[in-house]
Amino acid sequence: MKLAAKLRAGERPRVDRNAGKLHDADFDFADSETGYLTHGLHPYPAKFIPQIPDALIRELSRDGDTVADIFCGSGTTLVETLILGRNAIGFDANPLACLITKAKTTRFGRHDKGALLCLVTRAENAADAILNAGKTLFHSSAPFVSAAPRPSGEVLDFWFEPFVVEELAEILSWCNAVVSQSSRTVALVAFSSIIVNVSKQDSDTRYVRRKKKIAPGETMTRFARSLKAAVAAVDEFTAQVSSGLTCEVLHANILEAPDSPPFDLMVCSPPYPNAFSYHLYHMTRMVWLGMDQPRFKREEIGSHRKYSAKGPNGATAQTFQKEMGAILAWLRNHLKPGGFACFVVGDSTIRAERINNADLIAQAGQCEGFREVARPTRRLQATKKAFNPVIGKIKDEKILILQNEGGART
Repeated sequence: MKLAAKLRAGERPRVDRNAGKLHDADFDFADSETGYLTHGLHPYPAKFIPQIPDALIRELSRDGDTVADIFCGSGTTLVETLILGRNAIGFDANPLACLITKAKTTRFGRHDKGALLCLVTRAENAADAILNAGKTLFHSSAPFVSAAPRPSGEVLDFWFEPFVVEELAEILSWCNAVVSQSSRTVALVAFSSIIVNVSKQDSDTRYVRRKKKIAPGETMTRFARSLKAAVAAVDEFTAQVSSGLTCEVLHANILEAPDSPPFDLMVCSPPYPNAFSYHLYHMTRMVWLGMDQPRFKREEIGSHRKYSAKGPNGATAQTFQKEMGAILAWLRNHLKPGGFACFVVGDSTIRAERINNADLIAQAGQCEGFREVARPTRRLQATKKAFNPVIGKIKDEKILILQNEGGART
């Protein structure tokens, strides 16, 4: 029975850390459920499906090992790592990605669930009050106005209806007042998850402004619904994951060689050059959450804006390969000797030329002491990933598996 069939049947394959057998594994995972536990907590474009890290972690690590993701994004690898009984560590330059990952890997303490359900009720009651205001013959009331602070600048006026701004400001003040850090993180991610839907931004993958039919009170209702679902998901995750496992999420630019403890396996889906601009599509969320969006814009690897820039300062395929070389040099010193580094990556189109990103990473790895041991291909389902349409549809991905032959260099 092939590896993927064993996983679907619930079997746990014997781990012998032999990456070569993955050449023949079926990584398509067609029709697999991808939103279980906390995986559906927050929208995040172009994330990979959890079955991929699940298969790699099962095959290439052991119980109690530490698994890292150097581009942790929305935390898919880290969630699967904890489910499988390994310790997790993630890095990302995107502060929103780090917040989402922390929420998705949270395990509730004694009072967390109750505190958040009280917040759900508060939002539901506020929504009812706003919806019913002025509906009697004898009473009229002014639109809801929050005394809570909100971001300054023109962003709110451009992207949000005034009554939506008032409701978001009120909700944010409630979230920030939650005492427990773990509860506060989950509440803030539920808040973040609704921002694009109640804004004038078309969607998470389309940065254009359009009018939406958002009614007063609807923002409160959407938040209550999102938080209620998040509480149920985190509660189930807490029940399934050992409290003794560790999970560390570091807000760090991997190109700046952050400090890190050693780890046994690395699984990531690196940014595809010219495919997406997270700093742009997440801008309104980052503004509301007080995050340094301009800094992330400078640091983001692979952003469409960076690779579509004209002139000598525009990024090229060589830019991406050089950056990956620096990252692999850092990785060599933190991945244990003999450990595997797995990159799930598709092709890009840069300046009308098709670029094989797996080749670029493999060549950079060879220069830094890594040996390629497997490169299976998986077919993408049309609805699973969304990228800038200018670069065309990506129909498949490579799962590039490199082995650290030498370990740290002095």
